[in-house]
Parts: sequence; structure tokens; C-alpha cells
Amino acid sequence: MSTGLGLYFFNQILFINMYLTAEKKQEIFGKYGKSNTDTGTSEGQIALFSYRINHLTAHLKLNKKDYSTERALVMLVGKRRRLLDYLKAREINRYRTIIKELGIRK
Repeated sequence: MSTGLGLYFFNQILFINMYLTAEKKQEIFGKYGKSNTDTGTSEGQIALFSYRINHLTAHLKLNKKDYSTERALVMLVGKRRRLLDYLKAREINRYRTIIKELGIRK
């Protein structure tokens, strides 16, 4: 029994440390931003935040009492919300496109 828990714990630590690699970031920025290296576009940052939010949400489903991760998730959702508000105020068409691509709204 302890071997199973230790292995699970090891796999989870490995998964947490390796979930967002440089290649994955380049893929996200390449898909939603202007290029792989353009990390400043609002769309790219919103997509990266959405990826991280989805990962943290899955983590919290397994670890319900991880309150520091819960706080980080709430702060990340707030950052994404502010970026979406900025994009909505500046260019509504880009806002609608990123919302539709990421499936943020229902």
C-alpha cells in the first residue's frame, strides 16, 4: 500500500514540475499569439493563463485542502479576467475570437 502511495506521490510531483515546459509555452503562443516568441499579446497571455487554470483546477479536484494552490488559482483567474476586460474595451473582435477559441464562456 505504501509503495502505491509513494509512486503516486512521485508521479504527481513529476507531473507538477513538468506540466508547463518551454515547448508547451511556445506552442500556446504560436497558436494564439502572433508568433512563438511573441509573449506579450493579450491573446497569448490569456491562453497561457487558461492552460494554467485548467491544470490547477484538476490538481484541486484531487487535493481539496491545498489552500495555497486555491489562492493561486483565484489570483490567476483575476489576472485573466483583467486581461479579458482590457481586450474587450480595446478590440471587441479579438475578445470574441479568443473567447470562442478557448471556450471560456458558455
